[in-house]
Amino acid sequence: MSYKKVVGADLKFVGQKQTLKALRSGKASEVIIADDADEHVKQALLDAAKQANVPVVSVPSKLELGKVCGIDVAATAVAIKKV
Repeated sequence: MSYKKVVGADLKFVGQKQTLKALRSGKASEVIIADDADEHVKQALLDAAKQANVPVVSVPSKLELGKVCGIDVAATAVAIKKV
């Protein structure tokens, strides 16, 4: 499950804005997107990931994604930082 990737990643960008910023600046190696995110948000993230040639994995819940990132709110997306 991709939640494990997020927990195991020391360097990550959490949230839609930070994930998009990481993709556009070439700092993301992988993106995890919540299935229950708004369609227009998911599409923007998918388009940016495709343009950056970064693989995308989906998870069922943005609330659970937020929890595994250590925040008390939902997270639409997370980018794993390139090392």
